[in-house]
Amino acid sequence: MENTTMIDKASEALKQYFGYDSFKSLQGEIINHIMEGNDALVLMPTGGGKSVCFQIPAIVMDGICIVISPLIALMKDQVDGLKANGVRAGFINSSQSGKEQSYVEMQAISGELDILYVSPEKMLTSSFIQTMSRLEINLFAIDEAHCISSWGHDFRPEYTKLRYLKEQFPNVPLVALTATADKLTRQDIIDRLNVDNCETFLASFDRPNLSLTVLPGRNRLQVIQEFIKERPGESGIIYCLSRRSTEDLTAKLQASGIDADFYHAGMSSLERTTTQESFIKDKTQIVCATIAFGMGIDKSNIRWVIHYNLPQNIEGYYQEIGRAGRDGLPSDTLLFYSYGDVKIFRDMFSESPLRDIKLQKLDRILQFAESFNCRRNILLNYFGENPKTTCGKCDVCKNPPNHFDGTVTCQKVLSCVARLRESEAMGMVVDVLRGSGRKEVFLKGYQNVKTYGIGREISIFDWQQYIAQMTNLGLLEIAYDQNSALRLTEASKAVLFENKKVDLVQLTSIKKRIEEQKKKSKPKSKTQQVKDDLFEKLRQLRKELANKEGIPPYLVFTDATLTEMVDFKPTSLMALRKVSGVGEYKLEKYGDEFAMLIRNFVLGKGKEGTVIKGATYLKTYELFQKGLNPDKIAKERELTVTTIFSHFVTLFNNGYEIDLMQFISEEEMNLIKQARSKVQNESSLKDIFAQLGEKVPYHKIRIASVLLDHDAGK
Repeated sequence: MENTTMIDKASEALKQYFGYDSFKSLQGEIINHIMEGNDALVLMPTGGGKSVCFQIPAIVMDGICIVISPLIALMKDQVDGLKANGVRAGFINSSQSGKEQSYVEMQAISGELDILYVSPEKMLTSSFIQTMSRLEINLFAIDEAHCISSWGHDFRPEYTKLRYLKEQFPNVPLVALTATADKLTRQDIIDRLNVDNCETFLASFDRPNLSLTVLPGRNRLQVIQEFIKERPGESGIIYCLSRRSTEDLTAKLQASGIDADFYHAGMSSLERTTTQESFIKDKTQIVCATIAFGMGIDKSNIRWVIHYNLPQNIEGYYQEIGRAGRDGLPSDTLLFYSYGDVKIFRDMFSESPLRDIKLQKLDRILQFAESFNCRRNILLNYFGENPKTTCGKCDVCKNPPNHFDGTVTCQKVLSCVARLRESEAMGMVVDVLRGSGRKEVFLKGYQNVKTYGIGREISIFDWQQYIAQMTNLGLLEIAYDQNSALRLTEASKAVLFENKKVDLVQLTSIKKRIEEQKKKSKPKSKTQQVKDDLFEKLRQLRKELANKEGIPPYLVFTDATLTEMVDFKPTSLMALRKVSGVGEYKLEKYGDEFAMLIRNFVLGKGKEGTVIKGATYLKTYELFQKGLNPDKIAKERELTVTTIFSHFVTLFNNGYEIDLMQFISEEEMNLIKQARSKVQNESSLKDIFAQLGEKVPYHKIRIASVLLDHDAGK
């Protein structure tokens, strides 16, 4: 089969099974590359469409695709999603009995599956190797490929054995996919998989639908409570550093009336599964969890992610915030940070053989948190992209910082650090600057140093932020191995002894970010209220259908698909087919119920017969079905006959059964067809009207044009 035909089939499969008219950036190129039999390393952000890159070739090509995935929950989630789209898929992992695994293997051998997900452990067992020898394998896909590399943030030793695949199946294309991998990790993946000649596809890491806000770890609970209350009904994850903090935070949120639960590795398997299933099925709104949560979730309608603590590195942070807004709709992220978090990680890394690189990555995420530059640009630069403009959406872009001459402020800090003999951490330095009466200050005799109390007019929070800026400017170092004591640097001596000028950022910028999280929403317009009302009705229908099938609601339709339904209000199956995410399988399965709900909503059923603006043609259709002709409908509705005919055209385009030929003769059709062929722009009704000597009414020209375009397949 010619490659062009295969690409055509790929496009047809995309529409049929997934409901999309075209591939996202790089998807088509990657799919073409794979179907030509080549290996590939694919880096795409979470929600960027990585799975489609191997799922479409698996559907189109003869044989079966083997997908290696490290997470049992993710396997089940993706297989459920594929089945919901009408794709033949299955999985094998340790959650199944031997009988269940054997049944799925027999399905694969008998050609009943296009895609089979397996764990890396199962993949390399002698029994499964024997099973593979009986399969016509068209592709190997390794998901979460960063797990292969010891430089990656989630290294799995069992993944390193996957080089076996290329050794035993040299002619089967292999694609490795990940959302996060720096240059070092990418090369390590290629080396370990033994695919030296593979092509690397690097999609943009930009997630423009995600807002990025970073705040110091102060008043976190209050800010989080306000944040959640401004987003009623939205699903979100709060990542915490420890198991205990997930439970403590959950208890505090529940006490304030917020629907939340916790998740961590100390829970039993049943407890973790129950929590995760409840969240996936929209029964639990919020989960406070350690970072393991979310890796096995394909839930597309997570609207926000909060980091209660600083993450270990940018890769992990980026992957975790990527769990929000997978459907492409606007979603929010909020990160809190503190030096206490940094100290915990430094202690954790002290015995690691990769200590140095882990510390370097920790420093980078801290620099990101403390920066006053565009957040999105920092992330994109880290992954090798160089954006030319700022994002305009992150907290820094929304509140651009103002600077002031902070030389004297810096000199006070540096002098205090020097007089404390560079032996104290930030907390004690601030206490001395503010003239604290704490017992610890007096026990050490610090009330007698000359810098005691020279900064009483500045708050503790402000001093902490100024010191953080000084650290970023290289004026101070933190000796983490000496109880995080502040130390002077060569650069600080020029400020302290030579009066070198230092610009600092005014802290109003940070305070504005905090206040922004507490802002009350503006009253919604009537139009937005109507949209929200329809979205909620669609969401409830989705949930009812999902509950009947025992699947997560987003597997029926994503929030993005529901939002498009709200915007375009498709009231027929033909119109619904045009909505992104509505494939043939789902159209047949759910289409009638969604189209009927939208039809009833826009006609105002139960609302005293009111008709929502933009759906007036449906009222015309109701009268037409009752036997009224165009003139009587126009009189009844107090509209022009031309407007009524435009409604008929809209109804026809939306798949309603209406015979437009009854309103125009064959002779008129031929005249209009000839006139269209003579004008420069055949879509211009005005030009056609003039070509016909202004003798044929506009509404007949419109009807003829629609019928001619329809016959031509336009």
